[in-house]
Amino acid sequence: MKFYIGTDHAGIDLKDYTVALLKEKGHEVIDLGPFSKDRVDYPDYAVKVCRRVLEDNSSQGILICGSGIGMSMVANRFSGIRAALCHDAYTAQVARGHNDANILCFGERIVGKGVAESILDSWIASSFEGGRHTRRVEKIEAIQPK
Repeated sequence: MKFYIGTDHAGIDLKDYTVALLKEKGHEVIDLGPFSKDRVDYPDYAVKVCRRVLEDNSSQGILICGSGIGMSMVANRFSGIRAALCHDAYTAQVARGHNDANILCFGERIVGKGVAESILDSWIASSFEGGRHTRRVEKIEAIQPK
């Protein structure tokens, strides 16, 4: 699987861990930064990841910040992006299976490395179930903000 990943200064340690873990498991990872703990604005990195995922629809995105909330809010502004803020393996499984989520968000201040690994494993092992969920995802995609 191919992942684009980005963070802000509050998620850099978990980003670096996630990049190494995914590569160790044989996945392709494109790290879009940042690469230091200098303060940055999370929307800038969320935008970078979302644009790359939309250009490369066979890929997935990962966004990390302190809580994951800001990143998920920015990502879900993009038509075609279904970002899910996940706190455990179950929410990752359901996000992929029921919502066809293409961007995983979590927070370094919320989940530790062990939980992050279980979230990633569940995300990777899951796929969109289709069926009754297809109609619901189509309704999400049809929403046009005023």
